[in-house]
Amino acid sequence: MEQNIEKNLTISPLVKVGVVGGAGYTGGELLRILINHPNVDIAFVHSNSNAGNYIYEVHTDLFGDTELKFSGELSNEIDVLFLCVGHGDARKFLEANPIAAHVKIIDLSQDFRLGKNSKFQNQHITADPEPTFRTFVYGLPELNRESIKTAKNIANPGCFATCLQLGLLPLASKGLLTNEVHITATTGSTGAGQSLSPTSHFTWRNDNLSVYKVFDHQHLNEIGESLKQLQPSTEVGALNFVPYRGDFTRGIIASIYTECDLTEEEATKLYTEYYAGHPFTHVTNRNIDLKQIVNTNKCFVQVKKHGNKIFIISIMDNLLKGASGQAVQNMNLLFGLAEDAGLRLKAVAF
Repeated sequence: MEQNIEKNLTISPLVKVGVVGGAGYTGGELLRILINHPNVDIAFVHSNSNAGNYIYEVHTDLFGDTELKFSGELSNEIDVLFLCVGHGDARKFLEANPIAAHVKIIDLSQDFRLGKNSKFQNQHITADPEPTFRTFVYGLPELNRESIKTAKNIANPGCFATCLQLGLLPLASKGLLTNEVHITATTGSTGAGQSLSPTSHFTWRNDNLSVYKVFDHQHLNEIGESLKQLQPSTEVGALNFVPYRGDFTRGIIASIYTECDLTEEEATKLYTEYYAGHPFTHVTNRNIDLKQIVNTNKCFVQVKKHGNKIFIISIMDNLLKGASGQAVQNMNLLFGLAEDAGLRLKAVAF
């Protein structure tokens, strides 16, 4: 019997991973996941400013979990490279550092998210005279899961973009986003990144709330492309987006409404069926709050009907489902692993 059990065991492959930009918020969250991922071997974590330092000297909560050090060197002896660098810096990094053709790339910046920017002329480390191009697939599994599975490179979606799309994709899939869409969403302070600015200091952010980039947030472009992908035959209604800076650390809560003829029961059925089989997006008719999803890769969606309007609430953790958790979810899909491998995370709850 023991021999038969051994024959039936399936051993998942070990994925060799490199990380560039491991000292920031998204890099730190990525490392917290990868260190405990059952199918990952971290080959290097690159950081020019921290080369030679232990990772736990920067991410102090990882003391006792790893003896890895930051490296100033890169290696092509990996399967996948995560780019956790700032917007605009991912493209510059690839221009300055030829990456072997066999290495897959998951970029957490916005450099390759839009269709017009999704191709990059690759410079191999080999003397291949023919120019080759890396094409990046937009990495929202609830939209492009099958394309992600066969991709070479992934453009990881933005945090607001993920939260808002997960609130709107089912309607777009049925061509129902023809009227104006009104969105208000608030994000935690980690959404601004680790670099200090006047609006990210504790003394400014604490007990405070402010609006920014009204109707002009950069994530609207990628949201528009995704909705058009699902609703190609009719014009998508204008997206009126008012983003807020919240006085909490992490999480996004978005409220969305638009005119729609569906009843509440029909809308709930549509959303439930659309997300069936997607392990991290869950539809509920119960009231939802951020502590249910902070520190997880989940997105909770609630759908209600008020008069002739559908009202949707979408909540998720901006650093996990909105960044590093989704990046690992994409890695799992790229390498044929269980989609939720390494991502069974506990919410803070209280």
